[in-house]
Amino acid sequence: MKKKIIATILAAATVLSMTACGVSAPEAPAAPAATDATEAAAETPAADATAAEAVTPAADAITLVMAEVNNLDTIVGMTDAKFKEEVEKRSNGSIIIDLQPGGVLGDEAAVLDSMLGGGGTIDMSRISAFALTPYGGEKSMLLSLPYTFVNREHFWNFANSDLAQEFLLEPSEKGRGIRGLFYGEEGFRHFFTRDAITGIESFKGMKLRVSTDPVMTGLVEGLGASATPIDFNELYQSLQTGVVDGAEQPIANYKSKAFPEVAPNMILDGHTLGAIQVVITDDAWNKLTPEQQEIITEAGKAASEYNRSISEEKENEVLEQLKADGVNIVEVEDITPWQEAVKPVIEENTKGQEDLYKKICDMK
Repeated sequence: MKKKIIATILAAATVLSMTACGVSAPEAPAAPAATDATEAAAETPAADATAAEAVTPAADAITLVMAEVNNLDTIVGMTDAKFKEEVEKRSNGSIIIDLQPGGVLGDEAAVLDSMLGGGGTIDMSRISAFALTPYGGEKSMLLSLPYTFVNREHFWNFANSDLAQEFLLEPSEKGRGIRGLFYGEEGFRHFFTRDAITGIESFKGMKLRVSTDPVMTGLVEGLGASATPIDFNELYQSLQTGVVDGAEQPIANYKSKAFPEVAPNMILDGHTLGAIQVVITDDAWNKLTPEQQEIITEAGKAASEYNRSISEEKENEVLEQLKADGVNIVEVEDITPWQEAVKPVIEENTKGQEDLYKKICDMK
């Protein structure tokens, strides 16, 4: 299978002591029977309901263009589709979500630049929470600090708290023109490589792809590797040609983007739980009536709960499929060396926000 780009529009953080919050690697429960991610997406309520119960747009319907860098067969793609379905159903077709998946509108940085540029071509997007750091979301950076969330329950304790709302609204309150609507997660993030790996020592000298994010850059350098910024949409080719030796992604995205074809080794270090947000520009938000804003908010709650209900199951399904396909999956038996490697990253990136980070850690 070659790298796919799906361009079809579908209805579809005083505790800081040089250590991270977690003390052990996240453990996945026994995985259910293997199921292909694409088939899983087709079998989900979101996909079925959207296809079978399409809402006829009202004559004066408001259309909101929503960007997604990943495909619809991923956890985040399925969450987007659920959100679209809920918005259109609850609004009786008066609000239409024009969902554009597969990175056709650019990577997360390009999408955010477009949204904040005021051009009005992109109204909404599903993004990684840490991507907001350069756009007024300094608090959101705490969510990507390695080994912060010890398990999924820890993350959801945060995501459903009042503190989460402060994080979501921070960019808007700083006048950056964008606000978060709700949280979700796309599974623990792991490193994958072109050549076989056995443990943390394997990363020395490797070129690992990173986004323009100080936390991930610090983590990669802490492992002894070279942090190499590469556009996500160029990652497959960069791995194929050896421009980079590896990268990191959640399991579902790793498979969906066909990365096993060019980097068939994955080590389950679980350095970060991939916190996601759906964001909307203030311009688009302010054009909505209070009733429409409430619809968007309630649809976001439903999509967030849906994301929580499917994420772990779908992640495990994909993991079992990867094993069956011959991908070299390496378990991490002792996470301590990894935690030691990230101490400077945590210290540097919690300066001035130590108390806030403690609150997040205490939610486990």
